[in-house]
Amino acid sequence: MRSGRYLPPVFLCLLLGGCNRQGPVQAKRDTDPVAVRVAPVVTRQIQRVVEAVGTMFPYEEVIVSAEVEGPVQEVHFDLGDAVKQGEVLARISEEEQRYVVAQTEAQLRQALERLGLKSEQDKVRDIRDTPETRRAQADLFDAEQRFKRVRQLADQGVGSRQDVDQAQARFKGMQAGYDATLNQTRNLIQQVEQFKASLELQRKKLRDTTVRAPFAAHVKERQVTVGQYVRPNTPLFTLVKIDPIRLRVEIPERMAPWVRVGQMADVTVDAYQDRQFQGKIWRISPTVDQSKRTFVVEALIQNPAGELKPGSYAKARVRTGKFEEINLVPARAVNYVLGTNKVYTVTDTGVEPREVKLGERFDQEVEVAEGVKPGERVATTQLARLETGARIRVVEGSGAPRKE
Repeated sequence: MRSGRYLPPVFLCLLLGGCNRQGPVQAKRDTDPVAVRVAPVVTRQIQRVVEAVGTMFPYEEVIVSAEVEGPVQEVHFDLGDAVKQGEVLARISEEEQRYVVAQTEAQLRQALERLGLKSEQDKVRDIRDTPETRRAQADLFDAEQRFKRVRQLADQGVGSRQDVDQAQARFKGMQAGYDATLNQTRNLIQQVEQFKASLELQRKKLRDTTVRAPFAAHVKERQVTVGQYVRPNTPLFTLVKIDPIRLRVEIPERMAPWVRVGQMADVTVDAYQDRQFQGKIWRISPTVDQSKRTFVVEALIQNPAGELKPGSYAKARVRTGKFEEINLVPARAVNYVLGTNKVYTVTDTGVEPREVKLGERFDQEVEVAEGVKPGERVATTQLARLETGARIRVVEGSGAPRKE
């Protein structure tokens, strides 16, 4: 068998028509214009809206404390319970207070009887009509008449001078006694008034053994238990009124002229993201916080079902009475570069980057306070590839592009 002949690879290449040799591959420079879409700077009249965040606060919050001392006998409410105005929250033992009231009533009745009065409502019309004064007045009259008779007899030579002196001394003594009785009666009248005031105070303490809700509210915290011995000022309950509820927000000072009492606010909270609550501004702080340069505004929100809770975070949008004409561009036309906001205006000669000062955002558009003019066109795509003098082609809608 005849063996084949070995051919080097180079001869194989020649037999097959030669090897296909290529030089080094060079990267192709992209010299095509950048395709961009543009949008005009439009002018529109808008109503200024103040947006702020804040916290919910109860309309009222109070710590109900004991006003008398004693052991607690009853507790009727606990955390989260709704209470009506005047409803009994707790009862403190009233036994000691009843005894003090009875003692003061007895002292008052005794003083009233000395003045000849029958009830607490009666008053002394004439101090000379009181029993002790009338008795002193009668004794004075008797001493005066006796003195006159003895002196008359002495003048007729029947009586002695000693009898006259004795009758005169007795008359003067009765006169001093009458004046003293008047003073004692005046003091007794004042004492009666003192007993009345003391009795009213003791009766109040007796009423204070029943602790009532000062207004319709919910129990935020119960701080007392049955059997606990309390003293005056011991906290018993913390009550909060949450209908309506207050929303307190901080607003930049530059917006102060826009916000007025009575304006409506649209309020949203994280717990009910699909709902919007209506509030009404009712309080505006007269001062500005020097560190934050903001001022506080409070809005009232009706909360009959108690859905909104104090302490919750909330957002508010207040539609003000201020209308302005502003320049708007699509939000996607703004490029944030090295701490500045830029837009790229498209002209017949190319692209010009502009630093802009932004204002409020309106859905897909943003206000440009400084940097562009109405009617100018700004690029909305390929922003990262645009620099001064870049070649572009504008894509308008779905039509064919044109070179610039």
